[in-house]
Amino acid sequence: MAQFLDMELTKSAYKLMHDMVKVKPGESVLVTLDSIGDFRVAEEIVKMADALGAKAMLAWHSTPKGYGALTMEYLPEPLKECVDKTDVWIELNDQWLLYSPIWDKAVTNGRTRQVMLGGLGIERIVRNIGLVDMKAQKEFQTRLTQLTKEATEIRITNKAGTDVTFNNDPNRPVNNEIDYSTPGAHFLIGQIGWAPIEDSINGRLAFDGALSGGGDLELGVLSETITYVVEKGRIVEFEGGTLAKRVKDYFASLNDPNMYIAAHVCYGCSPNAKLEGCTTEDERIWGSTEWGFGHQGPNYSGGAPRVAKSHVDGISLACSVWLDGQLILDNGIFIHPDLAELAKKLGK
Repeated sequence: MAQFLDMELTKSAYKLMHDMVKVKPGESVLVTLDSIGDFRVAEEIVKMADALGAKAMLAWHSTPKGYGALTMEYLPEPLKECVDKTDVWIELNDQWLLYSPIWDKAVTNGRTRQVMLGGLGIERIVRNIGLVDMKAQKEFQTRLTQLTKEATEIRITNKAGTDVTFNNDPNRPVNNEIDYSTPGAHFLIGQIGWAPIEDSINGRLAFDGALSGGGDLELGVLSETITYVVEKGRIVEFEGGTLAKRVKDYFASLNDPNMYIAAHVCYGCSPNAKLEGCTTEDERIWGSTEWGFGHQGPNYSGGAPRVAKSHVDGISLACSVWLDGQLILDNGIFIHPDLAELAKKLGK
């Protein structure tokens, strides 16, 4: 019996597995999903992998509490043993295995293509993959990545109070998430992320979009602004109301100094993303920026992971960005001539 968005979901799964992951006959594909995730999405991806000639498996398991290393005590041993022994791992977990010890192992083994799509239900995967013009998206993201790689000094502001400056390390990667065909860590399209030189990060990060750390810190869309005061890449104070205190207390409860260190900054540039409380989609809101603190993956460091107990992401909406003094993003609108022209192809 036909179900809601059946055809669109199939097309999205094909686009993901055939066009982006580029699954080959005979490869192994593992899809992981916790018990509060959308089973139809996982089922469709596994079926598509099988149709493309892969050896596919779905690991549907009980839901952990928290992100990263905090999930380990909740996971069955067979799951811990298999994630780094596959050619492709598609993660759909609502409570992320991303940034956990087994994720670190999988993305550094030189074999596994790990694609993080945590929490994406049917409508989200359809609008953020299925309905995106991949050629136009690739052109836009490639140009934005190039501009960012060439910049040394960067400033980001927004009307909620963000005002932060930092310097780039030319030897660190700038992740352009569009092609999932190589071993390592990959994320949903519509985002470009990198790790600045930590000691150079100074200022205020005002999160007025969403904030998420999994488990007890799954705040979703924010009802009030939460501000981090950052000095030399480390949070030195939390400012705001009740939610800010909750975040401060959560960081303190982990008793891990590495949680206070910036892990990455990202642009949001998905033309169809909606702010609904799913971090994977929220942090791709067009014209936003997002900061992660805590565990830093090798895809950002360019070397070994910087280990922390968890990872917390905060989103600032409608940002302005200067690259070496040139304004490229103005209150959420890309105004750099090249980017503005390419954005038109995406309907922005």
